[in-house]
Amino acid sequence: MNRRDLLRAAAALSVYGLPPALLLKTVPARAAAADAPFDYAWLKGRARALAAQPYVAPRNDLPRQLDQISWDDYQKLRFVRERGLWYGEERPFRIEMFHPGLFFKHPVQIYELVDGRARHIDYDARQFEHGNLKLGKLPDDLGYAGFRIHHASNWDADVASFLGASYFRAVGAERQYGLSARGLAIDTGLPRDEEFPRFTTFWIERPAAGAGELVVYALLDSASVAGAYRFGIRPGATLTMEVDAALYPRRAIERLGIAPLTSMYQTGENDRRMGYDFRPEIHDSDGLALWTGGGEWIWRPLTNPRGLRVNSFIDDNPRGFGLLQRDRDFDHYQDDAVWYEKRPSLWVEPRHGWGKGAVQLVEIPTVDETFDNIVAFWNPETPPQPGEERLFAYRLYWGAAPPLQPPLGTARATRTGLGGVVGHRRSYFSWRFAIDFAGGALDLLGKDATVESVVSASRGRIELVSARPLLPIRGWRAMFDIVPPDGSTEPIDLRLFLRSGKQAVSETWLYQWTPPPPAERVFY
Repeated sequence: MNRRDLLRAAAALSVYGLPPALLLKTVPARAAAADAPFDYAWLKGRARALAAQPYVAPRNDLPRQLDQISWDDYQKLRFVRERGLWYGEERPFRIEMFHPGLFFKHPVQIYELVDGRARHIDYDARQFEHGNLKLGKLPDDLGYAGFRIHHASNWDADVASFLGASYFRAVGAERQYGLSARGLAIDTGLPRDEEFPRFTTFWIERPAAGAGELVVYALLDSASVAGAYRFGIRPGATLTMEVDAALYPRRAIERLGIAPLTSMYQTGENDRRMGYDFRPEIHDSDGLALWTGGGEWIWRPLTNPRGLRVNSFIDDNPRGFGLLQRDRDFDHYQDDAVWYEKRPSLWVEPRHGWGKGAVQLVEIPTVDETFDNIVAFWNPETPPQPGEERLFAYRLYWGAAPPLQPPLGTARATRTGLGGVVGHRRSYFSWRFAIDFAGGALDLLGKDATVESVVSASRGRIELVSARPLLPIRGWRAMFDIVPPDGSTEPIDLRLFLRSGKQAVSETWLYQWTPPPPAERVFY
């Protein structure tokens, strides 16, 4: 784990206003006796029983030398690979642990499942290299901060990890970590502190020699809810996770976030507000993609706004959504340390009807790339109530591209700049949008096809609309200017798609543009 990953892990716990009280956690009581029977039904029963009890916020029981450890010293706590779970056995997976300390003050308990029986994995300080650290005697029941999963396809690089609150990450063929997922989000983007549920206990099923899937169970707990989770993890060029979640609220929850995705967007082609770095683009994801229950494909480029922004995309039984990294050209990033062009996209596919609700996108201002400032999740229309059981099942796809692509042209780039006609004196302020589309139905058009841009705005005036072939990408470029109606900085919602005859030939491009204050509207 590098320094940027650690900083971003800490930022994930702080940028949304996590109350200091929630940083004080302790080792949970052991969830099952040694060699105890276990199955998912038992875990759901335990979560339901836990939700019926008052929530007890644990204390921080980390020894002082770990609680106050420096970043440099924490880096010296390296897991000894030969002590990993299933090391030296003929199995396709191995497990290595993360040590508690620094930002990771919340030890978890981990069990191995063998033939339906749970065996606790005791903490052992000898599993870690300490370098020249003088840590003294550490508690035998210290526990671990989390764990990472290694696969036989490449033992040197992990394919997934669970670390911090309910965060987890995975990689596809590129073996490059990027955005994260969470077990659950509560009250994200509301004008009060967000609640961060955490996985307190994990059960990892011992895989058979030829297994293609690793099964992990987790118990989730927080002030508002307890939950039981099952993850079926299948490594590959696109790593897939089959997720089952059973939620048991302790109290009413105003904004429940199912399948929450967490990413980072500092600057890119469409938003240069924080583009002060020599690198042209800095982001883990460049857009939110949606496939609605009605069959519409939507692309919403991400932004780094001046203030907190929450957008809701109302739907009924969504077919999928995700945060994608479509731009995979190194030249657009120029970062040979963290390789943003290799960052995975993450697609969510419901495995049953989720009913009515909304995909919500939260964009938070950030000054640099160490803060994960983008969150997307499904918010059910009916808020959960105490005593209920809410069941959700979905697949997560981690890889360069989602498992399904629109049959239409997709947005490949969104660029913005001052509007008007070059060479003509500007008498008013306008802002130009240029959106490039390629692939899908656009590939089937003849050279004499007529294509038009269909544009609308929630307010203001649209002008200079055009659509023309863009031969370098074998696609089309749509362009238009938006003229703000007044001096307000209230956001303007924009919508565009390409049409040939009566048929849409591109996905729907959506954008929320905030006009600059009048003092910043320079004509040139």
